[in-house]
Amino acid sequence: MNSSNLSLPANGHIKTDDHREHDEYQYLSLIRRVLSTGDIRPDRTGTGTLSLFAPPNLRFSLSDSTLPLLTTKRTFLRGIIEELLWFVHGCTDSTVLTKKGVKIWDGNGSKAFLESRGLGHRREGDLGPVYGFQWRHFGAEYTDCDGDYTGQGADQLRECIQKIKENPTDRRIIMSAWNPKDIPLMALPPCHLLCQFYVHLPPPNTSQKPKLSCLMYQRSADLGLGIPFNIASYALLTHMMARVTGTDAHELIIQLGDAHVYRDHVDALKTQLEREPRVFPKLKWAREEIDDIEDFVYDDFVVEGYNPHPSIAMKMSV
Repeated sequence: MNSSNLSLPANGHIKTDDHREHDEYQYLSLIRRVLSTGDIRPDRTGTGTLSLFAPPNLRFSLSDSTLPLLTTKRTFLRGIIEELLWFVHGCTDSTVLTKKGVKIWDGNGSKAFLESRGLGHRREGDLGPVYGFQWRHFGAEYTDCDGDYTGQGADQLRECIQKIKENPTDRRIIMSAWNPKDIPLMALPPCHLLCQFYVHLPPPNTSQKPKLSCLMYQRSADLGLGIPFNIASYALLTHMMARVTGTDAHELIIQLGDAHVYRDHVDALKTQLEREPRVFPKLKWAREEIDDIEDFVYDDFVVEGYNPHPSIAMKMSV
């Protein structure tokens, strides 16, 4: 059974091939394709999805301080930044975000959800060795979210920074959040599970800076709610990495595995498909003296020219 019987909006202005000048059309065209041809599948949450496997990758320019923050609906920028900083610091306690008004992990950190995963011995908010722990302490033995893991495990984030600076043509500038040994300990296995950085060297005898690109692989991609977050988050991470390595952010490429639309997001996405993308905003830094990846704070991120269409409510499936 496929989804070809779903009625789609008459939408002549969303074309895959005719609007390459704005990167957001790639995302909108993918949604249209999933709605038109995606397989109807059950899923872990019980909501049901329309799914497409391994669609063509999405490419977003980061040049000239561009930040690919989707414009066809307002994106929760504060939440994206706070979550990214939470990853960078290796934190796995969702209550840290909750106290800042960022509640995106509350469902997966609830006592009921932890109990459903066989993790009821943990306190509420203890997500286990999720993203940030793997980025900063891969291989360390996880006890709880309150532990001090300083110096334990492989600090993949710092290793990537060191390679970009000292061995920019290395083909192993990789950071992985997928640790099979730790999956049973996680409230939720990582969806965006691996990224690789690539340094474009400038021509010889020029004053140009090297350029930095990032390729991210995501095994499970919620196109309605998750992917707008993930695009902006890895774009911001690449800009941050460029800042601390003396390079210029160049491009973000995202390869998806299971790209899906939840059935209860279909109507909202039809509304989004009727909207024309607007110019992406620019990312500026509030301070000049940011030299270390852990030095970034929320107020350092200055996003200029973000003029999106209004928000579109979508329910998060847990």
